[in-house]
Amino acid sequence: MPRGYFITFEGLDGSGKTTQLRRLAAWLEAEGHRVVTLRQPGGTVLGDRIRSILLDSRSETTLGPIAPLAEMSLMFADRAQSIHEIILPALESGAIVLCDRYTDSSEAYQGAGRQLGSERILTMHRAVCDDLQPDLTLLLLPSIEASLRRARGRNKRRMQQKGPDENRFEREDDDFYRRIYRAYEEIAEREPQRVVPLREDASIEQIEERIHEIVSARIPAPVI
Repeated sequence: MPRGYFITFEGLDGSGKTTQLRRLAAWLEAEGHRVVTLRQPGGTVLGDRIRSILLDSRSETTLGPIAPLAEMSLMFADRAQSIHEIILPALESGAIVLCDRYTDSSEAYQGAGRQLGSERILTMHRAVCDDLQPDLTLLLLPSIEASLRRARGRNKRRMQQKGPDENRFEREDDDFYRRIYRAYEEIAEREPQRVVPLREDASIEQIEERIHEIVSARIPAPVI
């Protein structure tokens, strides 16, 4: 059976990546592809517990400040479990895997945002993930201001509705996010064959259409 295809979505919170992942999944399924979707952190029992620690703004009240290296290590523990439990089995079965965040997020958020450096992240990736790389990464890069406005507004609404508190990263200052944004741009420049940046502040439908064009060029027929 042919190996499946591994697509990741990257960008700041509020960039629209999760919405576009869901829309791409629906379109691919309508085209006859078998699709597996997941998010990082999360998606497995272990991953969901790690997610609750890393994203909940109350974690540092109950656990104390989370050290940058501890944060990075938890992200990779989640990723290793996702690879073992979901990603590799799905690829081996011939499915298309759509993942909301992957190692590029660690390089951007922990490597640049927390200032741990890219090489430390990439070394962890080689050791913990056996250097498993996506076949395609769709990098959504609308303006920082637009992304943060949407992300912070979404989290405020979620908390008002007594939903999960996933606001820990959104509380960081704008310099933190500027470092992340620059790191994403550098990743795209470094790996142009894998990473396709979508920079425009376009409508959801316009971005979706562009993603269809990109993916169609890579996967012209269903993976079965």
